[in-house]
Amino acid sequence: MIKQIITLATLVIIEALHTRFFMIIFAFLLTGFGIVSFVGQIAIIETVAYQSSLLAAFLRLSAIYIISLFVIVSMVNEFNNNAIHLWLSLPMKRATYLIGKFSGFMLIACIIAILFGLSLFILVPYSQAGLWTFSLFCELLIIAALSLLCVFTFHNTIQALSAVIAFYILARSIYSIQLVAQNLLNSSQSWSDYFIAKFIYLLSIILPNLEQFTQSDWLTYYSGEIIDLLQITAQTIIYVILLISMSMFDLYRKNL
Repeated sequence: MIKQIITLATLVIIEALHTRFFMIIFAFLLTGFGIVSFVGQIAIIETVAYQSSLLAAFLRLSAIYIISLFVIVSMVNEFNNNAIHLWLSLPMKRATYLIGKFSGFMLIACIIAILFGLSLFILVPYSQAGLWTFSLFCELLIIAALSLLCVFTFHNTIQALSAVIAFYILARSIYSIQLVAQNLLNSSQSWSDYFIAKFIYLLSIILPNLEQFTQSDWLTYYSGEIIDLLQITAQTIIYVILLISMSMFDLYRKNL
């Protein structure tokens, strides 16, 4: 079982090399540094703070886009060329196949986080850049697990990617949406506003609070602490296990 998982994870890395995946990563890095250099020329005060926060935001969005698109395209190709049927025709459990593929995606997420995180070490203290890097890795793990689930659900690149983007935007902004809904409820007593506020509160419980992840404030004000690391790790473990379990349930119920 362990050898099968390692084999599947290795094949994911080989696929990334063959598709020139890492060239895309370096292209985003060069683009980020180009934007930062431009900001450095026009910023009058707090140049480093502006550069680090802008670079962090750009790299975070780029990393989310890269990992979600890679996972979705890779798995859609598995279905289209019947590679998944070939793997499952071998003496291999479906759980082994899923864990092996996710292990490969986890390695890809780790590489992205490290490469993007290293680019911030020249602008901010190592402790804050390290915290940001680890947080980005955790965020990418959640998105990779979600992308895997969406592929098993939709089997379509556009639908799966749209679902991942919608999830990410909602999870990133759910706290702000909840504050707006609470203010609306305080100023209005209608049943519709009450229902909307409670529905948003329910979403805030279900969704991970990605607003706590990879915060630009850590790089601007050096406010990252160990408690942030613990909260992020706990959320990541819970949601990755939940999403992988849902993917496994979906995979086992399919007639493949």
